[in-house]
Amino acid sequence: MTLSLLSLLSRDLSTLWLLLKTRTDEIMHHDISPLCAADIRDQLQKRFAYLSGGRGQDGSPVITFPDYPAFGDVPDQDFQNVMTYLTSIPSLQDAGIGFILVIDRRQDRWTSVKASILRIAASFPANLQLVLVLRPTGFFQRTLSDLAFRFNRDDFKMKVPVIMLSSVPELHGYIDKSQLTEDLGGTLAYCHSRWLRHRTAIESFALLVKQTAQMLQTFGTELAETELPNDVQSTSSVLLAHTEKKDRAKEDMRLALVEGRRVLESIHEPLARSPDQSPNQDQLDSQSTVHRLLAQLNETEAAFDEFWAKHQQKLEQCLQLRHFEQDFREVKSALDVLAQKVTTFTDVGNSLAHVQHLLKDLTGFEEKSSAAVQRARTLSQEGERLIEHKHYAVDSIRPKCHELRHLCDQFAADVERRRGLLGKSLELHGLLEASMKWCDEGIYLLASQPVDKCQSQDGAEAALQELERFLETGAENKIQELSKIFQDYEPILTKDLLEHVQRVFQKQESVEEMFHRRQASLKKLAAKQTRPVQPVAPRPEALTKSPCPSPGIRRGSENHSSEGSALRRGPYRRAKSEVSEGRQGRGGSTGDEESLAVLRRHVMKELLDTERVYVEELLCVLEGYAAEMDNPLMTHLISTGLQNKKDILFGNMEEIYHFHNRIFLRELENYTDCPELVGRCFLERMEEFQIYEKYCQNKPRSESLWRQCSDCPFFQECQKKLDHKLSLDSYLLKPVQRITKYQLLLKEMLKYSKSCEGAEDLQEALSSILGILKAVNDSMHLIAITGYEGNLSDLGRLLMQGSFSVWTDHKRGHAKVKDLARFKPMQRHLFLHEKAVLFCKRREENGEGYEKAPSYSYKQSLNMTAVGITENVKGDAKKFEIWYNAREEVYIIQAPTPEIKAAWVSEIRKVLTSQLQACREASQHRALEQSQSLPLPTPAGTSPLKASTRNIKKLEERKTDPLSLEGYGGPTPQQRAPEKGKGWSKTSHPSETPEDNDGWSSTEEPVNSSDAEEEGRAGPGKLVPGRYTVTRLDEKGVSDVLALRSGDEVELVQEGDEGLWCVRNLSSGVEGWVPARSLSTLLCQGGPVGCLSSPESSAGSAVLSPSSSCSESCTAALADLQG
Repeated sequence: MTLSLLSLLSRDLSTLWLLLKTRTDEIMHHDISPLCAADIRDQLQKRFAYLSGGRGQDGSPVITFPDYPAFGDVPDQDFQNVMTYLTSIPSLQDAGIGFILVIDRRQDRWTSVKASILRIAASFPANLQLVLVLRPTGFFQRTLSDLAFRFNRDDFKMKVPVIMLSSVPELHGYIDKSQLTEDLGGTLAYCHSRWLRHRTAIESFALLVKQTAQMLQTFGTELAETELPNDVQSTSSVLLAHTEKKDRAKEDMRLALVEGRRVLESIHEPLARSPDQSPNQDQLDSQSTVHRLLAQLNETEAAFDEFWAKHQQKLEQCLQLRHFEQDFREVKSALDVLAQKVTTFTDVGNSLAHVQHLLKDLTGFEEKSSAAVQRARTLSQEGERLIEHKHYAVDSIRPKCHELRHLCDQFAADVERRRGLLGKSLELHGLLEASMKWCDEGIYLLASQPVDKCQSQDGAEAALQELERFLETGAENKIQELSKIFQDYEPILTKDLLEHVQRVFQKQESVEEMFHRRQASLKKLAAKQTRPVQPVAPRPEALTKSPCPSPGIRRGSENHSSEGSALRRGPYRRAKSEVSEGRQGRGGSTGDEESLAVLRRHVMKELLDTERVYVEELLCVLEGYAAEMDNPLMTHLISTGLQNKKDILFGNMEEIYHFHNRIFLRELENYTDCPELVGRCFLERMEEFQIYEKYCQNKPRSESLWRQCSDCPFFQECQKKLDHKLSLDSYLLKPVQRITKYQLLLKEMLKYSKSCEGAEDLQEALSSILGILKAVNDSMHLIAITGYEGNLSDLGRLLMQGSFSVWTDHKRGHAKVKDLARFKPMQRHLFLHEKAVLFCKRREENGEGYEKAPSYSYKQSLNMTAVGITENVKGDAKKFEIWYNAREEVYIIQAPTPEIKAAWVSEIRKVLTSQLQACREASQHRALEQSQSLPLPTPAGTSPLKASTRNIKKLEERKTDPLSLEGYGGPTPQQRAPEKGKGWSKTSHPSETPEDNDGWSSTEEPVNSSDAEEEGRAGPGKLVPGRYTVTRLDEKGVSDVLALRSGDEVELVQEGDEGLWCVRNLSSGVEGWVPARSLSTLLCQGGPVGCLSSPESSAGSAVLSPSSSCSESCTAALADLQG
């Protein structure tokens, strides 16, 4: 109906535009002459002819040709244009009567009169009624004109009479004075310039009206033919474009109306100044024309407004429909996604806490979905309002409203159905939990009853009453009928849940059977006469074990003892048949084990509960903060310093969340019934826990960014939406807190599971978690190293790190620097890697939190292939030595405690031992490939000097190998210069000492072991490789290192640098480096069988432990393999 009405309005408006156009055409007579006053303004201003507005007696328009001397000079075209224009001004009715021409030639000659008449007769474009000529007034010219006119009348060829008038009064006989201008003796007021202005204004107004009409007609056609777009954007564009065009059309009509009123006022102005003067016919016609045009414009504007209102309503309804359709598609898509997600909620839970968690998830999902559902319902109501307001697309809107309501109702029903199932599951698990709790309390009650007090009749009766009272509580807490459980909870009974119900029911039956047996025993005791008895505990066969054994342990057949089982002293013990067939039960009373089982379940419950809370908190941060950073609606709240830095702020939190939510939490829940085996879960996923190292390494950057942007409105808005009491930085600390919490829970679980099957796994899991914590802590320090040019990963795994006081002793340094280094310790932070040890200077940073974390300025590094150690330094149990390049550089290290020193020495020993083992393997491999090898043990009749000569020659050849490993006490003729940036380029230099010692001093005199070392190198040099027998043990240090006893056989493998020999104890297999002076007293001069003895030396002598160095030959062999 709306479209039909719009079509009718369009036709009516078209009719009005056509009428308006016709009116303007009538005004301008464009069908007769396309000329306008503005086009021939210059010709009209000459005033050789004008239309004064006078009329003849019959209403004929009067055209006056005033006395114009240059009339003959007017071009024919100009004359023709003026005549055509003047004759087009009167109405068609007046022009049809014919024009009266008044030719004033009183001041002219006859020749001019004749020429004018002939010109007019030849060029006048309209009908003529009468031609009145005022002939010249001179006597001669007047006489000549009379005669000439009489004889030449036929030459004028006019169908109307031409009357020659001698005077103006004669003219008044033909035309009334009121219709003649003053120059012709009349009273008609006429101003040619004013007339010209009026004509120009009227015609300009008429032209404006015509253009407006044409514009309206074009615009109306466009509106009527516009097809409604199919999308919101196009519809909005069309509505905007049409509105702009409408505004322009309205403005044009307004301007036209203003122009018309101005023209009308200009026509009325002369009449207003002379009230007694009446307007002529032309003025009246002009007024009437302008009035008609104004009225027509007003009518057209009203019709256009009505048409536009309908058209605008149509477009607005179309836009509403497109918005409705677009919103419908979005809402329907969202509801489809929600419906799909509802179908994924199939889990009914495996514990009470799990079901509560699922219910919480469902509630959270419903809350998050409420916005989409509410939007759908609102959209449906909006569609109903459109229908009520008679929208033209009712047939399209109503089905969509019905579909939205159906989808919302269906979603609500699905959620409610899921809530009902979870409610059933919650009810069932609550019943199972109550039954389990009742069983645990019953077991605890049985275990806690004192055996000695039950031997008396009163004690037995009291215990019996206690059992009966407890059994009465079972009506509320026990599973009464298993078949009824299956029937009531059939919709949620999955295979796992069904098995769980059966296990709980079996445990309940076992506990009841234990109570019945205890009751039977107590009743017998209560029925007996009171007599002195020896208090003993019942045999373990009288009790049964818990029906929930650890996974992997099968339940055996339960053999119970007879009612007359003997009692024996001691704790309750688990019977063999209660564990498994043919398997001996572990020691400990049943009560103690059940109590520990309860405690283990408590720890497991805490682990699961805190894990679920942790996962929820991570999800809350990711959705409430991290995801919102990508929300375009929140972009304006994000400061410039925070933009594009989400990865810095949150690190790999999303990776941590997915691991815990999808994997670890679900696997933990599988150990609910066997918490003692939870260590396996940790061990299986230990590699995944490495993701925490990446998070902790990023934590300082995250903390720094948080401090810079903590006042950002974005964080405040997110915290407000989440209703968090704590700010984001507290939640960013959660992963760090969580990884440290695991070791506490594992310790607690291990405490209650020492005799269980999974104790070893728990211990291994605890060690692994502690190892991860140590690796995380070490990596936090490692990333703080600055100034190292190489790649730290090339140095191998970081083994240890810590702060020490360091004294240096460089033999090649300046004397003053050397002395200064001995007395002023440097504070250094050492990083022990598999391939090098790094010396760094610790620098504390100002600030708070992670801003106070220290940084470490790299100073130097020592290649572990060139390092040796002295484990004990006299005077301080906390000191040890690290020496480099055959003791050219010695570093005395003082640890904070002896325990830390022992740990470092042990770790360095392991590194050196592994390198020594590698050297041995390389040496053996090389010995197989070379024709010559190291000398075999010397027989009794062979001189050791000959064998030694070949060995020394081979050693001298190997010393030239540039790839030979340095250190371990071996000779190092020249240290090879490493490449820059590889980590070995910076060694200690004496010139560095003063800067490092600024501000540091020592209150104790440092120990210098170089003197003892020099003494150790003094001694006979006739030692050769071979086997010897120990006859004396004067050197205590040697015997401690090699575990020597008198009579042991040792082998001198090879000689190293600094007068040290590699000695192997053939009895124990222990190896070590011993000063030559200590060996000299143990050797016999006549053969390989010698006596090992040594003068007494201090504890600081340079004696290395069995793992502190390797042989030169091993070094050369490994160098060959590397080459």
